Amino acid sequence: MPQEKEKRAYRSAAWFGKSDRDGFTHRSWMRNQGLPDDAFDGRPVVGICNTWSELTPCNAHFRLIADRVKRGVWEAGGLPLEFPVMSLGESNIRPTAMLYRNLVSMDVEESIRANPIDGVVLLCGCDKTTPSLVMGAASCDVPTIVVSGGPMLNGKFRGQDIGSGTAVWRFEEELKAGTMNLQDLRDAEACMSRSSGHCMTMGTASTMACMVESLGLGLPHNAAIPAVDARRMSLAHSAGRRIVEMVREDLRISRILTREAFENAIRVNGAVGGSTNAVIHLLAIAGRIGINMTLEDWDRLGHEVPTLLDLMPSGRFLMEDFYYAGGLPAIIRRLGERNLVHRDALTVNGKTIWQNCETAPNWNAEVIRPLEKPLVEHGGIAVLRGNLAPDGAVLKPSAASSHLLRHRGRAVAFESIEHYKERIDSPDLNVDESCVLVLKNCGPKGYPGMAEVGNMALPSKLLRRGITDMVRVSDARMSGTAYGTVVLHVCPEAAVGGNLALVQDGDFIELDVENRRLHLDVSEKELAQRRANWQSPERPSNGGYQQLYVEHVMQASQGADLDFLRGCRGHDVPRESH
Repeated sequence: MPQEKEKRAYRSAAWFGKSDRDGFTHRSWMRNQGLPDDAFDGRPVVGICNTWSELTPCNAHFRLIADRVKRGVWEAGGLPLEFPVMSLGESNIRPTAMLYRNLVSMDVEESIRANPIDGVVLLCGCDKTTPSLVMGAASCDVPTIVVSGGPMLNGKFRGQDIGSGTAVWRFEEELKAGTMNLQDLRDAEACMSRSSGHCMTMGTASTMACMVESLGLGLPHNAAIPAVDARRMSLAHSAGRRIVEMVREDLRISRILTREAFENAIRVNGAVGGSTNAVIHLLAIAGRIGINMTLEDWDRLGHEVPTLLDLMPSGRFLMEDFYYAGGLPAIIRRLGERNLVHRDALTVNGKTIWQNCETAPNWNAEVIRPLEKPLVEHGGIAVLRGNLAPDGAVLKPSAASSHLLRHRGRAVAFESIEHYKERIDSPDLNVDESCVLVLKNCGPKGYPGMAEVGNMALPSKLLRRGITDMVRVSDARMSGTAYGTVVLHVCPEAAVGGNLALVQDGDFIELDVENRRLHLDVSEKELAQRRANWQSPERPSNGGYQQLYVEHVMQASQGADLDFLRGCRGHDVPRESH
């Protein structure tokens, strides 16, 4: 008989494979969970990184998903060990979940490196849980697979489909305009979020699930299967089996996260009408794995990509419809047929992205449109520059009003989100639909955390006249579920002295999306005089993580990561603990 191939010693053997006192200690304490002898026979140890929390409603079903992953790991001959990290619930955390994205990435990175983990399954759902977990895993470079929690079922309100987030912004406008009352709003609450899962619009959660699949980190259809569909649990089961094989193959995350993978993701983001938040998150992930990715890549790669997915907030349908129509593989197939994706990019199932998608069917040409009839001819993310944003700003054309993509208007400036709330509905506010609303001090350092407040609600007196969109400019972010002609992520931000800080009521601002221009029509001499009189806003020094964040966070154009977290620190086994 041929000799059995020699078993490779995995990283976890440094804990469980030793015959000395240290090995005894590690194994003995683990056995209080009822593990059998052969659990420590040198098999792959798989960490299941779980962001379950009842404070994160999008992820509240993750205990069940984790159980299905474990079944797959056991079946494939691995040892599954679940561990928690801080969970970021976009709907509850203040001042913003984005403030803590980098903290969670540190939690993930150090949890993986400090423990006997050979490979990891990341359970992600709500907006910031996906980038934070991927960032942390990328900094360790172990075999990694992502299982997303899946979107909620379509919202249903009085005979119509409503989308999470997107409906909220519309309802707010209708309430302020007087076309909806408070009881209507209360009735809609239970109708919008009616099952487990994250936003079923193309918000940041759905966008990042699409990014995971297009990067090659998730199995086919990971992005769109509804949370309550049995096929979500089947996918989790399969992921548990596959991660054990990935450990045996030493298929690390660095082999998946190549430049080609990021370029694929940028183009897919344009094709699905993805969130502007994907820009910041992919820049941060690329920085962790050592890929030099910039805003120019987003503009260069995404500009010619047509938006094919007719899904809110850009279009009509929702994620449940997207899955039934064929899901992300159908989108990737259409891009591949036009050579808009790198077909040989490797994915976690060991196949190329083209092998996964080349025969993917499209069951509904209204939801997933043909290339010759896109929702938007030029989708993607527009990167704007000019004296108002020398380091860049972004706008999502598929969610904007076409008549405002070239516009010159008088600025109405707000120094903070509180200043905006104080003034916006005043009948004395000097504003009309041609004005440009400008919001300052809401960037990474200024808020802190760069909250999703950039899609400022319009003044009540304009909403009552039927005005539904205006140009808005800020250093903030906006929810991927939001819509409008909104310029975001202005860099440098106002809090560090960017020209945004110098805008005054009455200044004129020019927006020209086609020519990628964002210009403050004020002379350099006047700007210099204003700068001489400008004072940095006071930021209370509360110590703790918030102080660490403010002192080290980079600008949005660099992914808003902490400067000392960039790069891959690997997974060398730390020294013994006793």
